[in-house]
Amino acid sequence: MSLTTEATPAATAGRAPADLRRRRTRRSATVLGCGVALLLVLAMLALTLGAAGLTPRQVLLALTGAGESSEVFVMRRLRLPRVLAAVAAGAALGTAGALFQSTLRNPLASPDILGISAGASLGAVCALLGLGLTGAAVAGFAGVGALATALAIWLFAWRQGLHGIRFVLVGIGFAYLATSLISWLLTRAEVRDAAGALLWTVGSVGDVRGPRLTLLLASVAVLLPLALRQHARQRILALGDDHARGLGVAADRSRASALLLGTALVAAAASVAGPVPFVALVAPAIARGLLDDGGPALATSGLVGASLMLGGDVIGQHALPFQLAAPVGIVTGIIGAPYLIWLLARTGRGTSR
Repeated sequence: MSLTTEATPAATAGRAPADLRRRRTRRSATVLGCGVALLLVLAMLALTLGAAGLTPRQVLLALTGAGESSEVFVMRRLRLPRVLAAVAAGAALGTAGALFQSTLRNPLASPDILGISAGASLGAVCALLGLGLTGAAVAGFAGVGALATALAIWLFAWRQGLHGIRFVLVGIGFAYLATSLISWLLTRAEVRDAAGALLWTVGSVGDVRGPRLTLLLASVAVLLPLALRQHARQRILALGDDHARGLGVAADRSRASALLLGTALVAAAASVAGPVPFVALVAPAIARGLLDDGGPALATSGLVGASLMLGGDVIGQHALPFQLAAPVGIVTGIIGAPYLIWLLARTGRGTSR
């Protein structure tokens, strides 16, 4: 008499979804754990490297206020705000990119390409050159510019419902329009004023501290949990509008709320750090590749975005040749442009088959 029994096909079929869920959970936990570890390593590099080189022990003492006064000043006034700004802005852009791409079902649908980041730049340049404003007022105008651009794209793209490809094409048109208006404003301004405005449009976290940093952290702390709550609904929307309605999900209203949250996240990041390119485009693709579960990967995209932003800032400060330094927007542009070309080439091969 054998003590082992063979599993029936019904029992095997019943275990398959449970096994699949467990594998997805383990993989997601592993990816998130590795992402957090990478982010901590990058943060420690950003805090220790620099003209006033500090050891990890000195960093920890300075963060708790127990180090020398000069070390506490460097840590609390210069390096820690920069790290926090990079992490918060990167997480906001990465999550926003994942929301846009999953909602519009298009891997190229990112705030950079849709013109929402350009709208934020236009708002900031209008504040700087047109009204002579500085500080938090510029951030406010940048946020208004991003939200106004998203609303305009929505209105022009709406035809008895929201269609992803129409939204993308209208967004590209608004991106060109905003870029042209920025160029026109720069050509009319004094050289010194134009140089300051042009520096803002590059994208940097080097000068984000004080009230601007507080505004960014507060905005991300409110918006990010709301965005992550869209995860389950995004999975249902990926099945198609008819299936979503059958499952009790209002497709148009869900897309509107997702895009509104994505736009608010972009506005929060761009209003203080400028339009840092390609983070919102690249982070979701990397996150989906790591998870490989067909989902929107919102939390992982935010983590990858934070790592890209902080890593780009560390490279721009300490890893360029000839002791050069560059804002994070330059570094992410150098990394993101080849990726966009590769993505377009890959998409073309896939559709030609």
